[in-house]
Amino acid sequence: MQEDWQHKYIVFFDGECGVCNFWVQWILERDKKDQFMFASLQSDFGQKFLSERGLEAKVFNTLYLWKPSQYYMIKSRAVLQIASILGGIYTLSGIGKILPPSFSDIFYDMISRNRMKLANQKCYLPTPQQRKKFIEV
Repeated sequence: MQEDWQHKYIVFFDGECGVCNFWVQWILERDKKDQFMFASLQSDFGQKFLSERGLEAKVFNTLYLWKPSQYYMIKSRAVLQIASILGGIYTLSGIGKILPPSFSDIFYDMISRNRMKLANQKCYLPTPQQRKKFIEV
């Protein structure tokens, strides 16, 4: 397995969710500084991440952002942090950090509950370069 992930931000997502896959693709296209890697929550790597933190291993409706040896964030805070890391115009989303997580997570949870209905059924295939950003072990 690539050890490159230890120095990147890792986005854990529901690998079977079209909305989640759309957002992974969105991040991939904007990650000009090569700061992110990705792992599905269903993967061995994702399951290990959940298990080590005592998190529910069979519920995949939460996005996690992890910076190894530093922190992990969930839900709306993870989304806002990803936007901030991407920089540029996306840093405007930092305004959302003023809201308490309990408030901003209401919107996140509403989308999460309906994500399968919102999903585009089109299957995205990453380029060979983008595939290197996925942790599959």
